[in-house]
Amino acid sequence: MSLEFTDKTTSDNYDPRQRIVLVTGPSGAGRSTAINVLEDLGYEVIDNLPLSLLPRLIDGPPLARPLALGLDVRNRDFGIDALIEAIVLLANHPDIREQVLYIDCAEDELVRRYSETRRRHPLAPNDSPLTGIQRERELLVPIRSRADVLIDSSGVTPHDLKAELIELFGRPDGQTLGITLQSFSFKRGMPRGIDIVHDVRFLRNPHWERNLRGKDGRDPEVAAHIAGDPRFSVFFEKVMDLTLFLLPAYRDEGKSHLSIGFGCTGGQHRSVALVEMMGKTLAEEGWHVSKRHREMERRASSSEDSVEQGKQT
Repeated sequence: MSLEFTDKTTSDNYDPRQRIVLVTGPSGAGRSTAINVLEDLGYEVIDNLPLSLLPRLIDGPPLARPLALGLDVRNRDFGIDALIEAIVLLANHPDIREQVLYIDCAEDELVRRYSETRRRHPLAPNDSPLTGIQRERELLVPIRSRADVLIDSSGVTPHDLKAELIELFGRPDGQTLGITLQSFSFKRGMPRGIDIVHDVRFLRNPHWERNLRGKDGRDPEVAAHIAGDPRFSVFFEKVMDLTLFLLPAYRDEGKSHLSIGFGCTGGQHRSVALVEMMGKTLAEEGWHVSKRHREMERRASSSEDSVEQGKQT
């Protein structure tokens, strides 16, 4: 499913003001994921800051990095009036560029998530999660209406949410192109939204080495085995040259997110190793990179489900 979002912000041209993003939304919708993504993008993150401390924070010396503040009902001295006052305070400050990022989610989806995790809702610790969800959603209506960026996370994975946040916010240091590298198995089909795909099935396959079969491409022995293929060095050099040529061009044309896929037979060895190697090289070149290993995530998710089922039986 695709993400639905409303963006009321203006162009991301250079702005010398201190950038502050207030991240909020109902519990379980993905606020923590958003905070983590912004931190990866270079923001200084303060989660659950007491609202009473906000004036002291903004009156201090300017920060070298943009700031993301995580705010929810668990904040000490949290209140809708106090939060609205904080938003107005920031919006009227001449040296601050303020945004409200609101992560929303459908009620039935929130109920399902709480049911799966067996967590208690902070507004209804001794009652059903639905009661707390309804209370919180009603409480946050005035804040939702003030959102500059509104994302509905219903029916999407944390990885999809992360990709959308990278695309919306980019890098706050002026490099607004976020890069996602993804490994996958061709047997399961190509991932959605991939911009560039590299087929690495021509490289030697560690699957046929008994001592490597049970490992994955993050293992140094597996990576060394793949890199030992006579065709690897030339291939990797050419792919990196092409990528480093394209990235500035895409960025200059206004593209905010680029997804590059590496596919192999099982999605465990060759594609994983290439994602890790390219991610390291691009990071050394100063690009912001996020990595995803689709098949390994599926296996990990299946293992967790099996463990959970075993606990219930």
